[in-house]
Formats: sequence, structure tokens, C-alpha cells
Amino acid sequence: MVYKFLVGSEEAENFKLEIMIDSEDTFMRLRNTILEAAGYDKDQMDSFYICDERWNKETEVTVVDMDLDSDVDVWLMEDTQLDELVEDEGQRLKFVFDYVAERYFFMRLKETIPGRSLHDPLCTRKEGKAPKEFTDVEDIVVTPKVVNTGIEEIGEEFYGDDTYSEDELTDLDAFEGEALE
Repeated sequence: MVYKFLVGSEEAENFKLEIMIDSEDTFMRLRNTILEAAGYDKDQMDSFYICDERWNKETEVTVVDMDLDSDVDVWLMEDTQLDELVEDEGQRLKFVFDYVAERYFFMRLKETIPGRSLHDPLCTRKEGKAPKEFTDVEDIVVTPKVVNTGIEEIGEEFYGDDTYSEDELTDLDAFEGEALE
């Protein structure tokens, strides 16, 4: 069976990929195809996360076993076939390509194509420019400035809530509705 993934980014809203890969291929080959299409190096620590319908991380598939918690199953990209953890159309994933700044691509399994196989994964469509692979340290570390505003305490409502609207995420549906050339 062939899987068709859509890949997008909140940082670069015009950046989108469509990747086709055999369902029995490994997460490592999917990783390498995404990194090549984005123009990123393959020597960084990164992970896939299988997510629920609200983009909450559930299962991690990592490039290297960090042996942090022996009670948790470790899924390695090199050893894990896609169809072991992904099988349903619409399945959501995050591909964390920058651990330091927790930057990632949103992914969704757009389509499963039964009865077909694919020897090598393909980036069948690419739009826009990928976000920078690395962020500058200044972009990550923000030193707060102390300003006397006369306000004794800022309540939680100042920061907003933890919820988000799915509409705020990159609209992969608009991407998939366009005709493929």
C-alpha cells in the first residue's frame, strides 16, 4: 500500500510538501525524504510524534535511542515501519526537526492507496520555501526587560489560554484541494 502524506509549517505558511511512500517503508526513509525536500541536513536529532486529533503527542519515533526511561517503549526510525503506527487516513503526526526550539512540521496521512507499492519514497509536490533549519540563539532566549508599569500583578488572562483553534494551523485542506500538476 502507498501512503500520501501532506506536510506543512506554521512558520512558513506557503511551504507545503506532498510525500508518497510505501506503507512498509521505515520512518527513517520518510524522515530523509522530508529533510531532502526541505533542504535540511540529516545529521540532527529529530523525531516523529504520532498525534491525536487535537495534535497532542502520543507516540514518539526517534532517530536515536536516548535510553531515558526504560518503562517506555522506544520506537526507532530505522527499525519501525510506517504501517506499524500509522494506518488510518487523516492520521496526524508532528515531525520535530529542531529540538532546541521545539520546531516541527505538521503532517497528515492524506490518502492510502491499496494494491500499489513504491520502491523509493517521492516528494511529488513542493510549494514555497521551508523555514530556516535552525533559529538564532537570540530568537530562542528572550531576556525580559523590567519595566515599572505600576501594575502589581499580572493575571493569567494576560497571557491567554492554552487552547488554540485548529483554523490557526496551516490549512492543509486548501493545499490538498488544488490539482496536482
